[in-house]
Amino acid sequence: MKTNRLGYALLLVAFAAGNAFADAHEELDRPSMHASQSMKVNAVVEAINHETREVRLRRSDGEIIEFVASEEARNLGQVDVGDIVNAEYIHSVSIEVIANEGYEPEAGQMQATARTEEGEMPGVAAINTQVATATVEEINIEANTFKLKGVDGTVNEYTARNPENLKRAKVGDLVIMTVTDAVAITVEEVTSE
Repeated sequence: MKTNRLGYALLLVAFAAGNAFADAHEELDRPSMHASQSMKVNAVVEAINHETREVRLRRSDGEIIEFVASEEARNLGQVDVGDIVNAEYIHSVSIEVIANEGYEPEAGQMQATARTEEGEMPGVAAINTQVATATVEEINIEANTFKLKGVDGTVNEYTARNPENLKRAKVGDLVIMTVTDAVAITVEEVTSE
């Protein structure tokens, strides 16, 4: 059995960097949090029509997945019945509060995609990160609420999950919210020995 591991390196680097960033902010006095969730799915190719690009997979729990592979799915001709499709999905959210040095709320997005080379087993890795900042406009410790001004200038009120965090933040602080979604899909060629 040969395995194509494109994408795992990209995911490991991306999330190692994200965790290092979160660890650095844990040492600061201001609030921060990081949470992530991942899911892995493995399936066996039960049927494939290379002309119509129709694919039928059976997951390990017996669920059938049928789809038509897009033209972007490079190297579909390499896939045969019995090959194994591995997919991993990771979703992470990070919120950090830092001292604001005169910045206004902003938002941005970064995307990256990598595919296997021509002639290799199909594989893809993709990552999408969205970052938005907001300014702390008000903190009400008695009511356990705070107000944030977003990119569009709108001010919204929120209830703090951890009231102690309100004591560690200040009006004018910058709140950085980062959401990252990453997926890696590989196909393992199953050869008879």
